[in-house]
Amino acid sequence: MLAANLLAPNAGLIFWIALTFLLLLFVLRKFAWGPITSALSTREEKIQASIDQAEKALAEARRIQSDNDRARREAEAEAQRLLREAREAAERLRSDETERTRAQIKQMQDQAQGEIARERDSALAALRAEVADLAIQAAERVLGSSVDDARQRKLVGDFLDELGRN
Repeated sequence: MLAANLLAPNAGLIFWIALTFLLLLFVLRKFAWGPITSALSTREEKIQASIDQAEKALAEARRIQSDNDRARREAEAEAQRLLREAREAAERLRSDETERTRAQIKQMQDQAQGEIARERDSALAALRAEVADLAIQAAERVLGSSVDDARQRKLVGDFLDELGRN
């Protein structure tokens, strides 16, 4: 009989089991599910805040990267401009040096030509004087007499001028 009583529905037992179950549900809801759900909500909010912060950081990183790319392009353009200016300056300097060297060479050529002309004139004058002296000596021997020196030089000078014209 005892086994039969265990299987038979007992209204009092059902009531106390239901009351205990409801009491357990109330206690769990008040002390377990509430804190668990609030902790889950707090955790969800933290995760969402972290996601938002990560998205902001990603947007900031993209903005910084685009700024860096723009700054790099500007720096490259500036470097190209500086390089171009340096090449132009070097070309101008080379051109100026070439012109200065050409001017110095021309000046040296002019000086050399002037010096050559002076030396030539000096040599011609010395040659004329020597030829005049030789001509006077030859004329004295041929004539056997002496003509005054000033007259002889005038005659030789006239003779050489005529030779220069011919």
